[in-house]
Amino acid sequence: MAKVSILHGQLLDITISRLSQQLIENHGDFSNTVIIGLQQGGIILSERIKQKIKTMENIDVPCGQLDITFHRDDFRRRENILTPSKTEIPFLIENMKVILVDDVIFTGRSIRSALDAMMAFGRPSKVELLCLIDRKYSRDLPIEPSYVGKVVNSIQSQYITAEWKEDGHEDDNLWLINQ
Repeated sequence: MAKVSILHGQLLDITISRLSQQLIENHGDFSNTVIIGLQQGGIILSERIKQKIKTMENIDVPCGQLDITFHRDDFRRRENILTPSKTEIPFLIENMKVILVDDVIFTGRSIRSALDAMMAFGRPSKVELLCLIDRKYSRDLPIEPSYVGKVVNSIQSQYITAEWKEDGHEDDNLWLINQ
């Protein structure tokens, strides 16, 4: 199993700063905007983006966590039992601009599930998608991110995994892994 680093350390920090700056340019004072990170991969990224915006603009953007387990289209088709994580959205999203955050977009199915799950919290005026890694050319659904950290061309037998300091790793790394 070969493993190649695609983002790490300072380059990862620069990428997150760039994504945060793009959000600042497009959302101004964030008065009608919330950030929702998808379990598992988008939670740490959404918190880091929230902190970058706080540091750059002194704006505290509301940030939540969304679990999509029961909204997945393969929920009952899997051999292994999926364990849900917590959903924590302490605000209504009715008529708000929502920035959905995930670490990797591949087929688009997780994002479709997130859109379904999110509707329990209201109907947003707009939804944008921010992904750290876009695995281009692999969509099953016509879903494209509004903000992308890095585009990676990959094949079906490869996958991307993230290691974050917040999860106990020594350094932040995103790896492309060949099976």
